[in-house]
Amino acid sequence: MKKYLLLLLSFLMVFGLMAGSVYAAEIVKVGAIFPLTGKAAATGVKLKYAVETAEQIINGEYPDIDLPLAKQAGLPGLGGARIEFVFGDHQANPSIAKSEAERLIQNEDVSGLIGCYHSSSTKPASQVAEMYGVPFVAGSSSSAALTQRGLNYFFRIAPHDDMETDYFFTYLNFLNENYNAGIKTVGVVYIDNEYGVHAAQMVDKWLEDKYAAQGYEKVVDVRYPGDLSNVDIEVQKVKAADPDVIFHASYIGDMTQFVKKYKQFEVAPKAVLSYCGGFQDPQFIVNLGKDANYFSGTNATIPALIEQKDVLKKINALYKEKSETDFDGPSLEDFSSAMIIAEAINRAGSTDPDAIQKVLKEATFAAPYFMTGKVEFDENGQNKYSASVMTQVLDQQYETVYPPESQTAEPVPDIPAWDNR
Repeated sequence: MKKYLLLLLSFLMVFGLMAGSVYAAEIVKVGAIFPLTGKAAATGVKLKYAVETAEQIINGEYPDIDLPLAKQAGLPGLGGARIEFVFGDHQANPSIAKSEAERLIQNEDVSGLIGCYHSSSTKPASQVAEMYGVPFVAGSSSSAALTQRGLNYFFRIAPHDDMETDYFFTYLNFLNENYNAGIKTVGVVYIDNEYGVHAAQMVDKWLEDKYAAQGYEKVVDVRYPGDLSNVDIEVQKVKAADPDVIFHASYIGDMTQFVKKYKQFEVAPKAVLSYCGGFQDPQFIVNLGKDANYFSGTNATIPALIEQKDVLKKINALYKEKSETDFDGPSLEDFSSAMIIAEAINRAGSTDPDAIQKVLKEATFAAPYFMTGKVEFDENGQNKYSASVMTQVLDQQYETVYPPESQTAEPVPDIPAWDNR
């Protein structure tokens, strides 16, 4: 009998080693890399809160939240294993993002990665993930180039700047056709990094491919360094060109500086449209007060939309307990990245990277917190369904102004002169 028991024990041990990650671990680790210190720390900390909210929902029991993985504790596909997001701090430095990805994969044995907000940091971190064959789900990084590299393990939730640029021109056509806005000349102001440069390149692309034929023309191109402390020269270039609309690719600190100088130099184009970045952060309104009015940009969510969606309202309440503010676009997109990589692990029933990657490539994920209600990745790893709507600050509140079926307010198509506000 003892002999048979020893044989059985040996068989179970060998089978366990062969099965490896198919067995449910008590804890499944996922790396999350954000700018937690440095110039963008305020944004990074909010994204960390968003991921921690996802972790709380997955590991807890929330039967009133109609969301995958919310109703029972842990990952049922792995025997109720808990998920743990292990954070890395890239400090808005691409080389640190690369080393943090390596640390998380090699030392923390993570089953996947999410992050990094800055496209310039997401790029090297995701290349490390590709090298190790580890799935990487980016939440809010928007550079179109990220999903044009032929990577097999990279996926992105947010719309990229190619999609957003087309959306900008579609919105301008809406203003011209429905409000007689008369917008034709375009200025582009952008930070000199992966995010900004690719946004500017997409403006040129779309003008050449489609919108120059509709009468649009770029009249000024202003590229500024990330460590710029004074934007007087840049704003004077914009003022001299006098574009009807400015497309901005800037973070919160930069965007705040530009608006203050626009006021000082009396720059008031008909519209200012911001890519994902500084405008989406509610701190934009806190920093500028009434001077934030009339600026516009794409957003995955705003407080007015939160009230319209039951699931979003409930998860926002949990997020607000941590952050003391509502979800904004990037924080909701990074919440989504955490939920979706967890669901992919759960559906795979495994922490094997290839099994997780297969689910990410093939599945459609419910995302009732987005206007589109779902996430599905195309052959390049890009989410097919853009969650963004066009928003505008009116009376110091974000309002949805496009598309018409999502409007919470009518757009103001012509920004008033500063001395007429």
